[in-house]
Amino acid sequence: MYSGPIIDPHIHLWDLSMGTHAWLQPAEGGVQALGGLDKLRADFLVADYLRDSAKQPIEAAVHIEALWDRADIVGETRWLETLDKSRGIAARYVAAAPFGTDAAARIIDEQAAFTRVVGIRDILSFHPTNPAKNFAPRDGIAYDPAWRADVFRLVAHGLSLELMMYPYQVSGVIDVARAHPDLQIIINHCASPIDRDEEGMTHWREAVAALGREPNIAIKVSNIGAYDPAPTFESIRAVALHCIENFGTKRAMLGTDWPVARLHSEYDDIWDQFRRVTESFTPAEQSALFHDNAKRFYRL
Repeated sequence: MYSGPIIDPHIHLWDLSMGTHAWLQPAEGGVQALGGLDKLRADFLVADYLRDSAKQPIEAAVHIEALWDRADIVGETRWLETLDKSRGIAARYVAAAPFGTDAAARIIDEQAAFTRVVGIRDILSFHPTNPAKNFAPRDGIAYDPAWRADVFRLVAHGLSLELMMYPYQVSGVIDVARAHPDLQIIINHCASPIDRDEEGMTHWREAVAALGREPNIAIKVSNIGAYDPAPTFESIRAVALHCIENFGTKRAMLGTDWPVARLHSEYDDIWDQFRRVTESFTPAEQSALFHDNAKRFYRL
């Protein structure tokens, strides 16, 4: 099994005393798709991540925007710059920008001015029949001309586009990838297999296969159990291997989505399961999945 260094390509940090994460406040009701959020309603800072990851050979971790207050969207990046970097935690950032708005161009420029910002994330996850599962305000965002115009600004800055999506958004994401082949797209959380019945999983498998055929799309194999009512090693293995088989070991990264994955997982268990999933892979393939690909995609 893999015993080398790890780069965790998907973590979040927050200080709730700052009042900048409304989705974590009980009064807001949280994000219904994730279920109860009580386990997340506490500060989570560099020291907390180091505590939780102490048994793992973490070389670095990439911070992904955590739905900071959109009234001061660059504030999250400024705050991250004040945190201790001596252990490589939040060594790079995937920030946020309000694509499709009048402020987007300015904010993209501001985010890009920080050398640790290597990408911008947006959330497209919209369910066609169950509003309780929605993260995005509407469907079809990837087809919006104003949204696309701002997304394509990332190329000039050398930034990647990160997307959280459901299988139902696959056609729009593929269309964006083909419209600008120089844009690196990174899909979060295995393209979120949100519906776990047979029809839903078939749709998800087809979506992942379609995404994997686009050379400028990569995937993060992270938070696999998020929407699984009874995750087992076999169900996690099936999802992880389907992603890796369709993207290859050069365009897939293993990650945690910590501390959000705490809702259903233990930190060490995530990496132990990944080691078991990949135990038949070659050492070079394991190194790529656990470390090298994240180092390359996030310019660490």
